[in-house]
Amino acid sequence: MSSYPAPALALVEQMTAAAAAAPERAVSFQGAPGANSHRAAMEALPDCLPLPCFSFEDALDAVKDGRAGQAIIPIENSQHGRVADIHFLLPESGLSIIGEHFMEIHHCLMATSEGPFSGAFSHPQALGQSRFYLRDRGIVPLSHADTAGAAAHVAELGDPAMAAIAPRIAAELYGLKLIEENIEDAHDNTTRFVVLSKTPRDPATITVPAMTTFVFEVRNIPAALYKALGGFATNGVNMTKLESYQRGASFAATAFYADIVGGPGDRAVDLAFEELSFFAKDLRMLGTYPMERIRG
Repeated sequence: MSSYPAPALALVEQMTAAAAAAPERAVSFQGAPGANSHRAAMEALPDCLPLPCFSFEDALDAVKDGRAGQAIIPIENSQHGRVADIHFLLPESGLSIIGEHFMEIHHCLMATSEGPFSGAFSHPQALGQSRFYLRDRGIVPLSHADTAGAAAHVAELGDPAMAAIAPRIAAELYGLKLIEENIEDAHDNTTRFVVLSKTPRDPATITVPAMTTFVFEVRNIPAALYKALGGFATNGVNMTKLESYQRGASFAATAFYADIVGGPGDRAVDLAFEELSFFAKDLRMLGTYPMERIRG
């Protein structure tokens, strides 16, 4: 908690105390009050008690430790790709994905003055999503742990040449001037969040189209990935996402993160996973959950 800028600390303390009184209703998120993940928690789970956490690891640990019933974490953005490190953090957390939420992201420039500005603080994702706006104005992007925390930091600095990129609500929370709205480079800018819990969702209880997320590593044999994925094609299972990432410094082991439509218990999905098991190792299911947005 002490890592937050001073203007955010009072709000963090209030929200932490409320969550501690009813941890089963608490939903942990990474960032200061007013961050996009805070907004996502309130949209996806309107009756929740948002619990701000300084890092993604802290947000996941809050669920593992029983301080929160669920966590909400951004995993990918339509403009800037996947959120860094999330492919490592989710499998290592031991938590299960039980839901997803898509949220349009609109960034605002805010500051203590009207400018001009030499630099703007924000989360690297927000900076990347606003890079053309910043470059056109000669504003240097400055990395911060999260968007709302950047706004609180600018409020604390009081430097008229420094601005923040954050959600509109952050300007209201931290007493900043709203300089310009909707500064993101793509106005269909959308982030996908996942909701995590200690207890996985039973696929049999999902009555709407389902998604399943899993990670695996292919065996070190020729055409292993082609063969591993063949079962999904031959059984008509739609794979909507496949991303690779390296494990360790040897660059000899490639792991994959995947989303498919359907879940265990569907005959086609079960057959596809059976075939996958012949060519892959370290297969870990991260969760089956209701699909919020139809793919395709």
